[in-house]
Amino acid sequence: MYEDFSPIIIFILLAIALVILPLILQSLMSPKDNKGGDKLLSYECGELPEGSAWVKFNIRFYIIALIFIIFDVEVIFMFPWAVVFQEFVSRGYGLLAFVEMMLFLVILLVGFAYVWVKSDLDWVKMKLKYAYGRYGHLKKNEESV
Repeated sequence: MYEDFSPIIIFILLAIALVILPLILQSLMSPKDNKGGDKLLSYECGELPEGSAWVKFNIRFYIIALIFIIFDVEVIFMFPWAVVFQEFVSRGYGLLAFVEMMLFLVILLVGFAYVWVKSDLDWVKMKLKYAYGRYGHLKKNEESV
């Protein structure tokens, strides 16, 4: 009975050894007196760093990238379905598979319409509720058009 679990026990011991052994070797072999001065500086292609690494990016970079990834992954799900669709048809489940894919596409289109209506695909949003400062002229120009 216990020999059935021997591969699992061996893999668990191997996993523990592969985690602990590098930590032990690193603590034994790493230099311990070089922890200050130039070692703490960031290394940027051999140049001294200029300014702070905390640069503010516009959130639209991330939003558009996430929207692209979401829709790209959903489109990738259609390829395996297209490959096995003929097999579903031959087994008599063609209509069911087709209806399921159309439901998937409707959900995808509803998500796309939501993103479009919220104008999250626009690079520059012109709808500013409280436009003060440097964007105040955009709101005035939009109302006059």
